[in-house]
Amino acid sequence: MRAVTLIVTGVAATIGAVLALGTGLGAQTVDGLDLERVRERARLDPGAAAQFEETIARRGDRFKAEAAELAAQARAGQAKLSGEARSSAPSGSFDFDAMVASAGARAESDAQDLPRLIAFASLSMPQPALRQMIADVSRVGGVIVFRGFPANSARRFTAGIATLMPEGTPNASIGIDPRLFRAFNVQVVPTYVVTTTGFDLCDGFNCRTALPPHDRIAGNLTLDYVLTTLAGGDGPAADVARIYADRVRRRP
Repeated sequence: MRAVTLIVTGVAATIGAVLALGTGLGAQTVDGLDLERVRERARLDPGAAAQFEETIARRGDRFKAEAAELAAQARAGQAKLSGEARSSAPSGSFDFDAMVASAGARAESDAQDLPRLIAFASLSMPQPALRQMIADVSRVGGVIVFRGFPANSARRFTAGIATLMPEGTPNASIGIDPRLFRAFNVQVVPTYVVTTTGFDLCDGFNCRTALPPHDRIAGNLTLDYVLTTLAGGDGPAADVARIYADRVRRRP
């Protein structure tokens, strides 16, 4: 579940920043300890320095243990959601957990069925435009991707999406994946990408994803215009765009 991944990554980064303070220079504090004062005392009392180093080491081990425990809990929660979608939400409401679970099951079922139409979006987009994008892209079998949670809040994201999916909205394929934004170097939204094949995303910050041949277009445009334009061009994904364009025209 992307929310869990983002939260765990944020916690690990915070722990790393706290531990890094122990090796910095200047007046700093760790859990209320004035490092500069301790260093000054250490010049007169070598035993104090040794005791301080032992204290920091113990705290570092404690932070690492807490991070490992949190990561284990996250993995357990992800496995649980992948195995069962929650169905207790009232009719017509937006069930974020069920959406994530069902999306994970679809992704693992058959790689050849993965959407090759990707719409990059943000909750900062005008609501009418975003609502139309979600409805149109979902109806033809594409996926709508967000970079992350606003202010790192899953609750705010869920509430924002719920207002965009009233009763009667088709099942939406919504993802949260900053890797896709990095891989395609998406700087503005909305951006639409049509790929010729599936591909594997690189998980690291310093590695580069080997992208398949693809076409892209950015702007506040209708999906029909986007796909018709790409289908009529000479780009590598024109044939795939034509398939999606036909789905748009066949929609009820």
